[in-house]
Amino acid sequence: MHHRPPSSNLKYNLMLRFIPLMFKNTLRNRRRSVLTIGSVAVSLCILGVLMAMYHALFLSDPTPTQALRLVVRHRVSLTVPMPVSYEQKIQQVPGVKELMIWDWFGGTYKDNRDPKNFFARFGTEPDRLFAVHPEYQISESEKEAFLHQRTGAVSSSTLAQKMGFKLGDRITLLGDIYPVNLELKLVGIFDDPDSSDVLYYNRQYLREALGAGNPRADMLCCFQIQAASAEDVPRVAKAVDALFDNAPAPTRTESESAFQLSFVGMLGNLKLFLMAICGAVAFTILLVTANTISMSVRERIREVGIMKTLGFTPDAILSIILGESAVISLIGGVIGCLLAAFLCIGVRNLAGNFSQGLKVLSLTPPVALLCLGIAVLIGVVSSLVPAWGASRTSILESLRTTG
Repeated sequence: MHHRPPSSNLKYNLMLRFIPLMFKNTLRNRRRSVLTIGSVAVSLCILGVLMAMYHALFLSDPTPTQALRLVVRHRVSLTVPMPVSYEQKIQQVPGVKELMIWDWFGGTYKDNRDPKNFFARFGTEPDRLFAVHPEYQISESEKEAFLHQRTGAVSSSTLAQKMGFKLGDRITLLGDIYPVNLELKLVGIFDDPDSSDVLYYNRQYLREALGAGNPRADMLCCFQIQAASAEDVPRVAKAVDALFDNAPAPTRTESESAFQLSFVGMLGNLKLFLMAICGAVAFTILLVTANTISMSVRERIREVGIMKTLGFTPDAILSIILGESAVISLIGGVIGCLLAAFLCIGVRNLAGNFSQGLKVLSLTPPVALLCLGIAVLIGVVSSLVPAWGASRTSILESLRTTG
């Protein structure tokens, strides 16, 4: 059994005795401390939300069913269509268990000026939808209705609840990408564990509405693949892209999560954007706390001299001042994390319509601990220079200072 040396025990006991003094000194100037804590809290709230977004978009793990799905699109852009005839060739690739058309319709539902009216609407094949998405739970009668009614559509329960959809409702989509309007009838509502806002309709209905002579009738946006196993996913992606490497419409096959990020990627380099803002927020916190601690230390130079005459060592004074700054930053960090947790809920409900990756947005414990660690680190770093200077000022010079 190991024992602390007597000198180490003495220093350890003295440090514990300094903790109440640190907390007391943080409120010696209450207005300044409250304003500083508020500034740190707001900054940490923004930082927490941004870090939670980064984690949700780029670091979160896909669900088991998502991990088996791949999306095939045109290599150039999502806006460039591919021939529907690719479906038969992709189906022959080893490792492809299920395959379906996944064609983005776009269009307008009611008033497109209201963000609530924006939701995903895909043309697909009713007989393959629930094979590629086995996580969707729907009654057999509703599944049969979707299979046999040409104008039928099915909606996720999350979307139906948000929009007030009920079975039998008529849903009109005004075309923009495709120059036709769709008059759909809601024949099924399925439960999705991922809480997606999505509506599916029969792509054959769109093809008939466009007319056989329309070149857009046999062109589409994407296909969705369900691989036979997780080991088949990378092999299938390479095989599909190699199959159409020299075709007029070369493909890009990627995971479902990567495809979802490609929508967000249209805004630019999102990783760099988030990291740049996080850096700017952290630098702002550093400036705020450094300014506050510098003012506090300048006002207490005489007090530091008196503490030294009472036996406080330079290291003890340095520890007290650093501890005070860390306490202020930590209090602000805790408040900021609480605010960020509530703000993530609002961002998740709003932005989830535009990025399925943000459906899992939350301030997870690792992200919260990282934010608190950053807050404490910034508090210590911002006070290091003034604290070091004050702790090394001689007693005589400290007592001469007027503050």
